[in-house]
Amino acid sequence: MAQLSISKVARQVGLRPSAIRYYERLGILSPAERKSGQRRYDHDAVYRLAIIQRARQTGFTLDEIRELFFGFPKGTSPGKRWQEMSSRKLAELEQLSEQIETMKGLLQGVQNCHCDALNECGEKLLRRGSIGVAVKRLPLGRR
Repeated sequence: MAQLSISKVARQVGLRPSAIRYYERLGILSPAERKSGQRRYDHDAVYRLAIIQRARQTGFTLDEIRELFFGFPKGTSPGKRWQEMSSRKLAELEQLSEQIETMKGLLQGVQNCHCDALNECGEKLLRRGSIGVAVKRLPLGRR
């Protein structure tokens, strides 16, 4: 079985060697064998890194990637894992899309501001009652 250096693996999957070492520390990539003190990877590690890369590109967090590998009962097919994980991610994206549309509408509304002072803007927003509705739709931490 071919043993690849960390730099070769990094080039193959488009990662920095530091990212590969980080994934090892997190436990989502098995520690590499060592030969003369250097990490050596087999093709299974390259394949796993390709999965990690695709999952990262599609917006999965490292915790979600850990769940993809280790959060399902033994014997759960890859298709079932991807289906469950992607269904959740798609629902999350749909909610985010709705929030973006709300934010776009709010930004377009403030572009037409003709107030002389910011306090006047606040007064108008409160008078219209349009503040509470939009703010509640934003995720926590973005209020």
